[in-house]
Amino acid sequence: MRRTLARLLSLALVLVVTGLIVPDSSRASTQVALVKMEHAEAVALDRDTVWILGVGSDARPGEDMTRTRGDALQLIGLNTATGAATTIGIPRDSYVSIPGVGSDRINAALYYGGPQLLGEAVGDLVGVEPDYVFVTRFPFFENMIDDIGGIQVDNPRYFSDSDLKPLGFEEGPIRLNGYGAMAFSRIRKSLPAGDFDRSANQQIVLGGIQARIAERVSERGFIASGVLTVLEHMDITGVGPAELFRLGQAIARVKPRLITGCVVQGGIATINGASVVLPYTDQARRYGDDARDDAVIDGC
Repeated sequence: MRRTLARLLSLALVLVVTGLIVPDSSRASTQVALVKMEHAEAVALDRDTVWILGVGSDARPGEDMTRTRGDALQLIGLNTATGAATTIGIPRDSYVSIPGVGSDRINAALYYGGPQLLGEAVGDLVGVEPDYVFVTRFPFFENMIDDIGGIQVDNPRYFSDSDLKPLGFEEGPIRLNGYGAMAFSRIRKSLPAGDFDRSANQQIVLGGIQARIAERVSERGFIASGVLTVLEHMDITGVGPAELFRLGQAIARVKPRLITGCVVQGGIATINGASVVLPYTDQARRYGDDARDDAVIDGC
C-alpha cells in the first residue's frame, strides 16, 4: 500500500502553482482562498522551507468553502534554497484528535474552525504545521486545468465510477480535461486501496498539471501577471502582494528531480456507524520529521 511518488507534486502544490501563475484564470474570489497561519513568518527565498496545506473543499453552491469538509488534503514542503519539494498525502477520513473539538475525521476540522484549525490538526498528525492553507472549490480546479489545455497522466490501473466516470479511465497514458482530472482525483470506492489510492491519484493528476505549467514558467511576466490575477480574484488572509509574489517564485524554483512524496497509510474501522481511517501516526510523524527542514522524504 506504500507508494513512492518521486516525480509528482501534491494537490496542494499544483493548486498553488496554478492559482499563482495562470493569469487567464479569471474566476470569482469565492472560488479560492489563501490563509496564512498565525505562527508563519514571511517567505525568505534563500533559506526557508515553506509548508503549504492544499485543500479541495467539498462546498456546495452557496456554502462557505472555508467552513465545510475538505475532500482532498495534501501537505507540501518547498525548500526555497535547493528547489526540493515534497508532499504528504493525508486521507480525508483519517480519524484524529481535533484541537478543542475531540476526535473526528480530520477533514471536519475545516467545518469546525476553518483553515486555521485544519492546519493545526494536520500539524498534530504529521508534526509539521503548515505556514499557509490554500482552499479551492473543485469547479475552480476544473477551470484551471481547462485553462492550460488539459493534462496527460500515466494511469497505473483501470478504474471507473458509475456516477463520475461510467466508462472509466484506461490504464496507461491518458489525456484529461478539467472534468476528467476532477473525477480522477475524487473517485475512491472502486479503487483497491480506497482513500489511500485516491490521495495518490490526486498527486498523479497534479503532477501532470505541474508538467504543463512548467512549460510556461520561463515566459516573461508570467508569474507577475498571475499574482495580479490572484489579488483580484482570491480571498487572501494575512498575505501581502510581495509575499504572494515570493511564494510564486518559490514554487517556480521547484526542480522535478528533487520532488518526493508519500501517502499516510492506516487501518480501516467503523466508528459511530461511519467508515474511517485510523492513520499510522508513527509513519505520519516519520514523514514530517524526515522532511521538516529540507522538504525531502527519503522513502515511504
